[in-house]
Amino acid sequence: MSPATAPHGFLSPTGVEIAFVLVGLVTFGAALVTVTTRQLVHAALWLVMALGGLAVEYLLLTAEFIAWVQVLIYVGSVVVLLLFGLMLTRAPIGRSPDADSGNRWAALVVAVAAAAALVWVVVDAFRATWIDLDGTAAGSAKVTGASLFQHWVLPFEALSVLLLAALVGAIALSRKAKADRAAADIPGARSDRPTEGAR
Repeated sequence: MSPATAPHGFLSPTGVEIAFVLVGLVTFGAALVTVTTRQLVHAALWLVMALGGLAVEYLLLTAEFIAWVQVLIYVGSVVVLLLFGLMLTRAPIGRSPDADSGNRWAALVVAVAAAAALVWVVVDAFRATWIDLDGTAAGSAKVTGASLFQHWVLPFEALSVLLLAALVGAIALSRKAKADRAAADIPGARSDRPTEGAR
C-alpha cells in the first residue's frame, strides 16, 4: 500500500491537524489566564486572544463564515463593550483584590465538570466523522447563506422581528426612565401645580 493510499489515522496527523492542536493549546492557555488573573484589563485582553484562537480553529475547520462571525461579534463587539464598561465604571487598572471571590475551588469543579460533559457529547456525536479538507468547504459563506435563506428563512425573519421588538422596547424604557428622572430633578414640579379645587 502506497503512502498516498494509506488510511488516515491519529498516528499520521496532517499539518492542519497539528496546527489545530497547537492553536487549541494556545487558546486553552489564554482562557486559563483570563479566569486566573487579578487584573481586569489584562483579563479582557487575554479574552481577546482566546476568542481569536477560536476563530483560527474555525478557519482550520473550513468554517470561514463562523470564524468571521466570531471575530466581528465576540472580538469586535463583546470585548470592546467589556473594555468600555471597565473604563466607564473606573475599574482599577492594576491588581484588584475584589477580583477574587474566594470560590475558586467551587468554580474549578463546575468548570471541569462542564468541560468533561461537553467533550463527551462532542466525541460521542462526531466519533466517526472526518472533515474533508480537500473538498468543498461546508462552512463557507456561500453554503451557509444558501442554507439560511432557503431552508431557514422563516425562523431567520422571526428572529429579526424579535430583535427589532427588543430594540424598540429598550428605547421606550430608556426614554421613560429619562423622563422620570428629569421630572424628579425639577424642584417643586408637582407641588407648584394647582389642584382641581384651586382652579
